[in-house]
Amino acid sequence: MRYPAVIIQAMKYYIWTSGCQMNVADSQHVASALEKLDYTATDDAEQADVIVLNTCVVRQSAEDKAYGRLSSLRPLKERRPEVVINVMGCLVGVKGDPGLEELFPYVDLFSPPSDPGPLLSLLASSDGRALDRAEVQMRHAIMDGGLRLPAHERGRLVSAYVTVVDGCSHACSYCVIPYRRGVERSRPAEEILREVRSLARQGVREITLLGQIVDRYGEDLGEKLTLAGLLHEVHAIDGIQRIRFLTSHPNWMTDELLDTVASLPKVCEHIEVPVQAGDDEVLRRMRRGYTADDYRGLIQRIRERIPGCSIATDVIVGFPGETQAQFQRSYDLLNELRMDVAHLARFSPRPKTVAARQMRDDVPPDVKMERFRALEELQTRIASEINSAYLGETVEVLVEESQRGRWRGRTRTHKLVYIESESDLRGKLIPVRIEWTGPWTLIGVPVPDQHGPRVEMNGSLAAGEDQ
Repeated sequence: MRYPAVIIQAMKYYIWTSGCQMNVADSQHVASALEKLDYTATDDAEQADVIVLNTCVVRQSAEDKAYGRLSSLRPLKERRPEVVINVMGCLVGVKGDPGLEELFPYVDLFSPPSDPGPLLSLLASSDGRALDRAEVQMRHAIMDGGLRLPAHERGRLVSAYVTVVDGCSHACSYCVIPYRRGVERSRPAEEILREVRSLARQGVREITLLGQIVDRYGEDLGEKLTLAGLLHEVHAIDGIQRIRFLTSHPNWMTDELLDTVASLPKVCEHIEVPVQAGDDEVLRRMRRGYTADDYRGLIQRIRERIPGCSIATDVIVGFPGETQAQFQRSYDLLNELRMDVAHLARFSPRPKTVAARQMRDDVPPDVKMERFRALEELQTRIASEINSAYLGETVEVLVEESQRGRWRGRTRTHKLVYIESESDLRGKLIPVRIEWTGPWTLIGVPVPDQHGPRVEMNGSLAAGEDQ
């Protein structure tokens, strides 16, 4: 007797990620965990059985975006009540937020940043009994010897983020991260290295080590391994061709770390170290712990120890009490130091921070926007001038993916390059001649690989070349 075929519909998951690179890394861990439970990815929330929103609240605009995305899911939940909706990340925070349950009663689970455990517990049980939390964490940590990339990224992902420090204990007066991600916690080195080895086996060629203040890696660990030491350990892993790290803080960027960047061929000549303001009084109210002159000295040290290094910074405009004269000092500092990139933001008060509790948000929105535009125009001009020097030069590019008919990748100094080529270049380190430059991107064509070191614009040798 023949029986009719039974078709079992595969369970699907959908992840929406907002915010920083750390959230990207966290979402990757969640995806990995879900696929270990036999879920497959979909890019359509309407088709998903599990929906994860990984949220950011570092600025009001990010929080508003999270609320909007969450509200948009209510009709889906009403039509398909069996769909599991999980909200995680900084909107929830390490201590949770009971108010969210009242606002969004149709959400099944609110979980803290960087922790797929609660969702795994909910989904992994077939009889309604949640798995023991330690068992869930053990399964997630040891299965496949490290992080197993989601199926749609395995063998295709070229550059990956690896969190090495979570949380922050510095508590700048404007920053919500300590309240949302908790105190600073460094991951054990062997756990990090296991993850990097696993990624290398799956085809990843570039690793970026992440931390709110990444330079403080190991401060809370008894083994006293510094970020410089961790870079040496990651450098020794076969298959990894480039290493980056972010974000740095001026107070903890040591000469040991700078010399490590200069000496290890795989570590790229690119530093991200926010200044936030160019006025000493504003910096004091921000609780940054340094002066504008301290920052100038750091930039000089970076450029002396790592010739040709590209530098990115962050600036907040419209901080409470910021006068026009104080803003002008920030403008003048950026104009003087000529950074490759400046990430700009208008101040918005964040709940529980010192700035929100003790300071008045007294810079009008139109003034904030005027100052933002002024810095934006300045930085566009500076970046255009810096990048114009690449025209006609040959740079080494690690190609990451195809986008709109062109390949895209980055130089060692983190310049984004689009490449015209019919060949499959994914994951390859290739020399590219730059034929067009703009403030944010370069365009070039591959050149035949020649004997001898491939030289980038800044004069640094390509990774793996002998001096």
